[in-house]
Parts: sequence; structure tokens; C-alpha cells
Amino acid sequence: MIKPLRIGTRESQLAVWQAAHVQQMLAQHGFESELVFIKSEGDIDIVTPLYEIGVQGIFTKTLDAALLSKKIDVAVHSMKDVPVQLAGGIAQAAVLKRASHKDILVYKGEWSMVDSQLQIVSGKLNSPLIIATSSIRRKAQWLHRYPNIVIENLRGNVNTRLKKLEQNNWQGAIFAAAGLERINLRPENSIDLDWMLPAPAQGAIMVVCNEEDNFAKEACNFLNDDDTAFCTRIERDFLKALLGGCSAPIGALAVIENETVKFKGNILSPDGKQKLDIEKMVAKNDAADSGIRAASEILNNRGNEIMKAIRNEGK
Repeated sequence: MIKPLRIGTRESQLAVWQAAHVQQMLAQHGFESELVFIKSEGDIDIVTPLYEIGVQGIFTKTLDAALLSKKIDVAVHSMKDVPVQLAGGIAQAAVLKRASHKDILVYKGEWSMVDSQLQIVSGKLNSPLIIATSSIRRKAQWLHRYPNIVIENLRGNVNTRLKKLEQNNWQGAIFAAAGLERINLRPENSIDLDWMLPAPAQGAIMVVCNEEDNFAKEACNFLNDDDTAFCTRIERDFLKALLGGCSAPIGALAVIENETVKFKGNILSPDGKQKLDIEKMVAKNDAADSGIRAASEILNNRGNEIMKAIRNEGK
């Protein structure tokens, strides 16, 4: 008798939802499974900014260790949290169909009041507006657009961050739409930040397994969404080719429309003062390496200077 697949997950509400979603999808294809809860380093330290504690793998390495020691058979992650270079012995088993890729602003008070303050800030006048985020990418893009706003650090799972927003004198905080929407926590007082380019693979869920576990690979293959896997690989190739980790101020989005891949990417200095954008439209059949090519173009167009600023910021 085949044992149920053991699905490793962090203990946050969102992580458990994602793991349970995978469990349901496996059941639809006739595979039994059970959830195994594991606390990650990223869940233990919810105070220190991510970019100060070496964010690459902070939410994944504990689960990686459990996979390699065969305490679990698969692990489920928000794909944007997974390092572009998987740990040795770990393999990508599936990428689920992407939900919303967007960032959103959850604001306090009337939107008209917050928006009016943003308009003042965009005119480079002094303003007391305070926005919270732990993401260096979101911080850099926000400061590029609104240079006079104060950015506060905000750590914790989505429930904790929403509670902190209520308790502090901030005017708003930035979240990934998919995370709040999956667990029905997106507040009415929120707006899509259509101008903000998401993290590579934002909104997608990745399932990983031990690279030698053929049974887990075969089971998870039923869950894979080919278009999402293709687009997120382009985005992560862009990130990897820029030598950036999960904490770098790099945004990327690839979408497929009528057999054409539309790609947008950018890189910013941590203070938001420098920004380089790139947009490409490539036939899907020719797009496999488009993330790498876009990164090369960025690097040759002063991108190396920005990457140097990013590395200096991390020292």
C-alpha cells in the first residue's frame, strides 16, 4: 500500500491554505496526502527587516532540510519566496496556476484623504504620510514614485501585518493581492497598485520535492500549469541573470497573450532614485530565454551601476 504524501508547510494561515489547496488538488487525481507543520526561521524572527537577515531561503530552508532528511515528501511555497537556485537535492515538482500578480495598498481612513496626500508628495512637498512594507522592492518602487514618504518596516504573516497596520499611526501598508485574497482577508479599504511591478513569480505557488522522488514528481505533475511555469521561469531567469536574490529591488512580469509573451522588468537602487525599465514582446516559441536577454540588456544600460549600489547597501 502506498503511503500518503506528506506535505510540508509553514504554520501561517496563508501557508496552510496553500498546502491544503495542493492536498485538495492531489485528492482530485486520486493521491492521498497529509499536512506536516514546520516552523521556519522567517516565522520566528518577525522584527528584523528581511534584507538584514539574508532573505534568500529564509522561508524555505527549514522545509528543504525536512525534504532532504525525508521527513516530508513535498513542500509548498509562495514561489516569490523561493531562491532562484534551489538547494542541492531539491527539484521543482509543479507550479500552480497563478492568481493575481498585483501588489495592493491597504489604507486607513478615507481614500480621498490618502490620495490627496500622495498627490502632495508626488509634487515633492513635505508630508507626514507613512507607508509600511518589509520588501526592499516595494520600498524602492514606492520611493521612486513618492520620494518624500516615510517607509516603516513591517514583518510577520499577513494576519500579523494587518493587525500592526491597525495598531500603528501609518496611513497604509503594501501587500500581495494573492495572499490576502486566498484567505479572504483583503479589506475593502484597499486598491491595486497597477503601476508597481511585482516580484518575479508573485501570485504563483511552487511545489518542490526530493529530486530522487519519482513518485512525488509524477503525482505533482498533474498540478502543473504550463503557462504559469513558463512565465515564472522567464521572470526568475531575469532575476537570476541580474544576480539578484529574493530581497533585491527587482520586478518582473511575463504574460502570454495570443501566443506572444509580453515581458516587463525593472531594477531600482534601494533608495528608489535610480530606475531602469525594459519591455519586450516575443513570440512564445522564441521566448524561453527572454528573461536572460532582457537582463543582459538592462546590465549593459547602466544596470551594473545599480547592482553595485544594491550590493553596497547589503554590506
